[in-house]
Amino acid sequence: MIRLAGHRLGKQEEAEVLEVIDACAVRTWALTACDAMREATAEIDALNVYPVPDGDTGTNLHVTLQSAVDALGSADQQLELAPTLDILARGALLGARGNSGVIVSQILRGVADRLGGGLSADGVALAGALAHAADLAYAAVAEPVEGTILTVARAAADAAMATTAAGRRPRLQEVARTAAAEAGRALERTTSQLDALARAGVVDAGGAGLCVLLDALLATVSGTDLATVESEPPHSDRLPDLRPLAPARGDVAELSGPDVTLNKDGGFGYEVQYLLDHADEITVEVLRGDLAALGDSLVIVGSAATSELPALWNVHVHVDDVGAAIEAGVRAGRPHSITVSRFADRMPASTTSCSAELVQGNLQVDVWSGRGLVAVAPGAGLAGLFAGEGVEVVEGGPTRNPSTADVLAAIRRTGAAEVVVLPNSFTVTAVAHAAAVQAREGGQDVAVVPTKSPVQGLAAIAVADPTRRFVDVVIALAEAAAATRWAEITVAVREAMTTAGRCAAGDVLGLAEGDVVLIGKDQVTVTCELLDRLLSAGGELVTLVLGADAADGFLDQVRQHMRRGHPGIDVMDYRGDQPHQPVLIGVE
Repeated sequence: MIRLAGHRLGKQEEAEVLEVIDACAVRTWALTACDAMREATAEIDALNVYPVPDGDTGTNLHVTLQSAVDALGSADQQLELAPTLDILARGALLGARGNSGVIVSQILRGVADRLGGGLSADGVALAGALAHAADLAYAAVAEPVEGTILTVARAAADAAMATTAAGRRPRLQEVARTAAAEAGRALERTTSQLDALARAGVVDAGGAGLCVLLDALLATVSGTDLATVESEPPHSDRLPDLRPLAPARGDVAELSGPDVTLNKDGGFGYEVQYLLDHADEITVEVLRGDLAALGDSLVIVGSAATSELPALWNVHVHVDDVGAAIEAGVRAGRPHSITVSRFADRMPASTTSCSAELVQGNLQVDVWSGRGLVAVAPGAGLAGLFAGEGVEVVEGGPTRNPSTADVLAAIRRTGAAEVVVLPNSFTVTAVAHAAAVQAREGGQDVAVVPTKSPVQGLAAIAVADPTRRFVDVVIALAEAAAATRWAEITVAVREAMTTAGRCAAGDVLGLAEGDVVLIGKDQVTVTCELLDRLLSAGGELVTLVLGADAADGFLDQVRQHMRRGHPGIDVMDYRGDQPHQPVLIGVE
């Protein structure tokens, strides 16, 4: 069984083994997992080999679990199993940071759904809960990728369910031990399942975090402690080779996948997703035919209304004509929670969206009115730019990703019935979706436009027209963001292999739409070379957003270069004060 350095199970012969999970066991599990994740944070963070400073997986998972523990701590300690599990899952969701945090909150939601039926739960119930949790985790990801936390979750669940084959009723400890052991073996296999992990010689970071969570569950069931030991971390003898590596930015070792390009092999340019209500099976069949004529990869799931539940459908399609796809939904019913992604802008890391099953018991407000915008902004200057346009701002960015609760609070502060959220970073998109789910439960209609950079967010708000229909505004913002190519300059925080070669800590990196394309020693030189590359594909307007770490005289030197090399291009500059990125660049 794989153990991260610093963690092992205590002596089993000294344990008082649990036969069932009750509310007390859930609280013990949460505390044990949170403590273990805190100790493992640095080690899991180190599995994220990409050199750009950002909120790493171990940190994100610890913050997520700490939020769950805090929620349990503030709740009535006499609560029974079902409400205790619900509080645990909801606390994790509200504190979730990064893709890994959102997925783990979804896993906890799955456990809560299946274990909360009585005062306690035995081994058979735990196996079913782990299987349901894996199903929810996969359902949360638009394009599941094997070799990630999803693979580890499925392997653990399948092994747990195997213990119940042929009508067996295994003891709780057997199920927990089997799941944790198979999760460890599955984690080992992730190195060979993804090229990025294989080349870096590491296991998946999110999967490693899930192993910590399952080890803590086993320790709770077995009545033991996760004792610290002095040992080398797994794979410490595997050093990255010198071959070029093309990882995704951010949580690269957590959710990675193949590049998707615009109209590759004759495919379509946009992915459109929305929820649809006020529709019946007949109108949905008409919608299915309309969308099939517009594109491919069509999936419509859901159900018609029952005496207990209203009709709700989830619509997904790849198209070139975004407006037509949404108009088809308008004819069928009421589309909401709309997201539009252009494949040319999609990063290798998949984004995550949470299902409506995630959250219950949200704050209800009698009347929401009007329309609002919410944007994530890393830096006081950028925050001021967005706020000056009437946008509700969420502080956050590299090394400090906002939580679900942060984004949800901003959505609610708008007081608006219709809200557009601009995450302005693909590492925040999953959290924005999770917050949107909660806000919808409270009566607001929320659409997430998956902006990857603040410069795309600035381009989007420039076309926000309050007189237009909400659906039309969402389309306009998505198209404006997609039409803005984005780039940035940052400084490597660790040695790594990148698409541009090997970099060392302290090197200046030039990134174009998330990929490292230049490595140098000087901010101005790298910026000018990056601008030359971007403008070789055309452009009429360049936007420069200066960060807190911009070098002295940076702007003057870059403007001089633009006047010499690109005299016909307009240049606008702003003071963003964002950390870790001396300049953000937009080209339109």
